[in-house]
Amino acid sequence: MSETYEHRLKRMQMRSMRRGIKEMDIILTAYAKTHLGQMDAAQLDLYDQMLDENDQDLYQWVTGQVEAPDSLKILIKDVSQTFQK
Repeated sequence: MSETYEHRLKRMQMRSMRRGIKEMDIILTAYAKTHLGQMDAAQLDLYDQMLDENDQDLYQWVTGQVEAPDSLKILIKDVSQTFQK
């Protein structure tokens, strides 16, 4: 069974809000509210992939403490810039 677009957005918004650490809850919730509805299927796939990453790693990537993997660099940069605005 295929997931509907609306269900996928809701699932991803919930996964953005309920992370392992509060900092990532705040960062990803803000990003998801602003950007998820405007993403195409490929961008949603990449965001979904990012949500599978460990919060400690994500936090270090978003804050620039550690370089993000090549596959997520552009998305991580967008997340970090969006949060800083």
